[in-house]
Amino acid sequence: MSIRYRLNRMFFTSGRCLTVAADHGIHGDMEMLRGLEEMKTIIPSIISAGADAIHLTPGTAHILQEVAGRTKPALVLRADSTNVYGPRPSTPYCRLIGDAVDEGLRFDAACIIVNLLDLPDQPGLKAECIDNINKLRSECDRTAMPLMVMPLPMKLGSAGGYVADNALDRLIPLARMAAELGADVIESDPPEHLSDFHKVVKAAGVPVLARGGSKVPDDELMKRTQEVVKQGASGIVYGRNVIQHADPRKMTVALLALIHANASPEQALKILKG
Repeated sequence: MSIRYRLNRMFFTSGRCLTVAADHGIHGDMEMLRGLEEMKTIIPSIISAGADAIHLTPGTAHILQEVAGRTKPALVLRADSTNVYGPRPSTPYCRLIGDAVDEGLRFDAACIIVNLLDLPDQPGLKAECIDNINKLRSECDRTAMPLMVMPLPMKLGSAGGYVADNALDRLIPLARMAAELGADVIESDPPEHLSDFHKVVKAAGVPVLARGGSKVPDDELMKRTQEVVKQGASGIVYGRNVIQHADPRKMTVALLALIHANASPEQALKILKG
């Protein structure tokens, strides 16, 4: 059995994928939880909008999979939990959930996702992530379960916690490391200059989905989305920019037009406001 069989459920006939990340609750940070308080409301909204895939955890995946029918997002199951979001932790960690690949099989996931974190002065955390990936890779090979890796370089922010570091010279080697460790798909932050994103895509050598990160204004999000697709992204993974929007369903529909129908940012905004 090929891993491609499961990935075919994620990637639209355009060859691209719009994924909504709704797995933030597993990390235990209040700000990231905003918008996800009522999962039994948000998941049906994303289903009705027609998203290609959705990131969920073992505790919420059943809400998606209990919905009958074929036209619903493919499940990307979160396989780990970390405490690097929010206030700076005294001891950063990234722990795998138990039997992650078997959980993915039980929930009929199309893919599982795991972190590759790189924090200043925290080499042990990066090593822990590498161990997690190595463990999952062998189990994924055994079961033909695709493995998505999220390489995330971080730095200390002005508020004292860790924030994403979009420096190109950190994004490229970490994306390549994820691919070398066996990632079938990579979820990466775009670099500070979006026109450089093709360099990350080229270095990875496997499909790269652009991570959304912090919430930004709607017009900026549409322009960014168009640019990362132009730079070779195989799609997007947006969490807070969808979940924390006033109308997550309309935002999803607008982004789908950008990703699959090559709508302009202006056209996508009209869909969002219409």
